Amino acid sequence: MKIKRNLKNISMLFVALIMMTSCSNDDDNSIAFEPSNSLVELAQATPQLSSLVTALVKYPDLVDLLSNDGNFTVFAPNNDAFAALLSAIGQTSIDDIPEDVLKSVLQHHVYASAALQASQVTSGTITMAGGESVEVTAGADGVFLDNAQVIIVDGIATNGVVHIIDSVIVPPSMLPIVGTIVAPAYFNKNFTTLIAAVLAADPSILELLLSNGPSDGGLTLFAPTNDAFAAAGITDVNGADAILAYHVIDGTVMASMLPDSGIAAAEVSTLGGNIYITNAGGPVSINGTTMVTATDITGSNGVVHVIDRTLVPPTNTINEIVASLAGGSPAEFTMLAAALGRAGLGDTFGTDGPFTVFAPVDAAFMAAGFADVDAINAADPMVLASILTHHVVEPSVYIFSTDLTDGLQAPMLNGQNVTIDLDTLTIQDAAGSMPAAGLVTSLLNVHATNGVVHVIDKVLLPSN
Repeated sequence: MKIKRNLKNISMLFVALIMMTSCSNDDDNSIAFEPSNSLVELAQATPQLSSLVTALVKYPDLVDLLSNDGNFTVFAPNNDAFAALLSAIGQTSIDDIPEDVLKSVLQHHVYASAALQASQVTSGTITMAGGESVEVTAGADGVFLDNAQVIIVDGIATNGVVHIIDSVIVPPSMLPIVGTIVAPAYFNKNFTTLIAAVLAADPSILELLLSNGPSDGGLTLFAPTNDAFAAAGITDVNGADAILAYHVIDGTVMASMLPDSGIAAAEVSTLGGNIYITNAGGPVSINGTTMVTATDITGSNGVVHVIDRTLVPPTNTINEIVASLAGGSPAEFTMLAAALGRAGLGDTFGTDGPFTVFAPVDAAFMAAGFADVDAINAADPMVLASILTHHVVEPSVYIFSTDLTDGLQAPMLNGQNVTIDLDTLTIQDAAGSMPAAGLVTSLLNVHATNGVVHVIDKVLLPSN
């Protein structure tokens, strides 16, 4: 390597270290310098490398490697370099970075094949300990590894040599991610499940997220945290391509651009189907169960909004959901399924809709005087139809629990209203039945391909 005056002048830190450990007997005879510190000890003794040490000590295997015998060349980013990296990847602390990502970055600064002093470094490509390559340029302007410049040279240790650099060298495999909408998740340990899902998916998913979108207007990513995947009951992220696409809007949609909602949720198209946003001046929610917890995290190709529950696209119609629960163990909705068939409405909720349905459980039908399925099948179809249509909201819309407001008079398909009481989580039917029907909180917002189901514990009766 050809090191000129600018590097020589700023190498005094290591020169001082060398001078402290060398001496001479007289003017003619000198004792050869014998380094006494390992690479790790040398870094720990250098204030400019405290951020590097903070990162390094997270990995005992790397500490052992660089403390024991060997011939290593370490290109050590100074504290300013780590601060610049955190700014570039949108993090506030080294502790925010996932451990596997940070370890790969550290390994990309170690050349394990030889201890190269400044005079031995030449232009070319070298392979670092992590297996990826760095382009070295040595010339009159100094020495550079990719875009990082060597600013202090030849810190001699017992097992190698350290050169200080002014930038963190990002491995080539990570470089395309920096600055994009993927970066806030990729470089934060709270989103490791999301990144695992992306990496396990078809490569086209990552290509999409790094692109400017099909319409070249950027992308909007609703990013679920690790806890968001757990809240949705997702433990296996393999084959989650459809789920991932369901979180991406083609276009850059800032929080202020999200549509407002009224009695019903606002429908928004994603690359994996439609989502339904409640945005009525308070917290923004999606599909009734997912809250938006952070907004407007910008990237070079769009914007990220953080959510607390992973969005799962529906796959079944309301009819299929009712049939599935009717045949479950324990069986539920057997009376509702029978009532729909007896009233001639059996196929209705298999059509496009959308429908918002308040669905009574079997015990609710029994409490209303239907002892069993036989009683349902013996009932007047017209009576059953008048009852069932009092459970379906008249507008053809998606109304999630987050769209309900206290005192809401919701028009039903039979032409009569029900009244919502959010304080008690009840629905008062048109007949004024007491007590009012209660919403089953664990079974709200059952999302179907053609609507949404809210389970209730009492049959709603029309006024006549």
